[in-house]
Amino acid sequence: MNLAALIPATTAILAAIFAVALVDQWLQRRRTYQLIWAIGMAFFAIASATEAVAASGGWSDGLVRVWYLSGGVLAAGWLGLGTVFLLARTRFGYGYALCVVAAGMITMAASSKFPDGATLGAAPLIYALLGVALALVAGVETYFQNGRWARLAGLVVVAATIVGVVLIVTASFAPAGVVLDPRTKVPLPASFPSSLRMLSTFMNVSGGFALILGALFSTYVFMPKRRPLGYSLEAGQQGDQFLFNIVLGLIAVPVNFVVSVPGALRALVRGELNSRVPATLLIAIGAFVISGADSLAGLGDTTYFQLGKLIGVVLIFAGFLVSIEVFREIRVPFTGIVLRAARHEPAEAGPQH
Repeated sequence: MNLAALIPATTAILAAIFAVALVDQWLQRRRTYQLIWAIGMAFFAIASATEAVAASGGWSDGLVRVWYLSGGVLAAGWLGLGTVFLLARTRFGYGYALCVVAAGMITMAASSKFPDGATLGAAPLIYALLGVALALVAGVETYFQNGRWARLAGLVVVAATIVGVVLIVTASFAPAGVVLDPRTKVPLPASFPSSLRMLSTFMNVSGGFALILGALFSTYVFMPKRRPLGYSLEAGQQGDQFLFNIVLGLIAVPVNFVVSVPGALRALVRGELNSRVPATLLIAIGAFVISGADSLAGLGDTTYFQLGKLIGVVLIFAGFLVSIEVFREIRVPFTGIVLRAARHEPAEAGPQH
């Protein structure tokens, strides 16, 4: 095998194994988030596989389109949606609201830097308004302690998938064709129409942020905690008091997280730390590495693009294997051969934190 193809090929194989294992777990437990994560990881595997094929035989028009649709548009959005469904009945809805507002604003800001940014009309503003609308729904539904906002997030991701397919099929590339990074031979974002780049930005930011923030949220829930800064997000508060607590929570959660780390480390040494804590930290770090590699690629530097994805998928896979939420038991997929028996672990804290 061509050495340049080895890293993406390895990534594709790991991601495909991961997706198959998730489908197997979904067939046994029927948790929606497992199936959604499987779809996201399948897109991830497809994107890496196209890179491996291109490294051996060069990029074709079809390969470029499949690569950008699966990896550039869909993978992060579907992986983030899996986290949304996992945490739909917790107060993560407030965190998701921050994710989609950031996605809308970043998409609008980034579009102004595109070569044809002045010709995009109202499209960038529509993305920003979509982010605000999703945030309002997620915030209100979370306040009333139900998980219906996750269904709306799911509809948006499904709609974005359909739009992405239409845009990639009908896309016309620049007259010079697809521009490759001369060092890595990875296609550069400037090759693609702005309509696709806006959709890619919104999906990657909202999905990537949701995956990272959701993992850190779960870490915070299940780690032994100190709370020097107190706040309350319970329903029934007066409007001004609730808004004050929302703002206070943005400060209190990071502070409480940091001061709780020494206690979590002591619990780890004693063997008393809930396994969800290292699991979700691995997922957060893996997602951060992938997002960082994607962000650098978006700026035109693909030096660490493929290696970052390999490291990221290894970390996320490791985190999912440790987590009993995803793999309560580990077995050879679609068989009764158990590699690790089912575990049962009490929660360290309630899911509403």
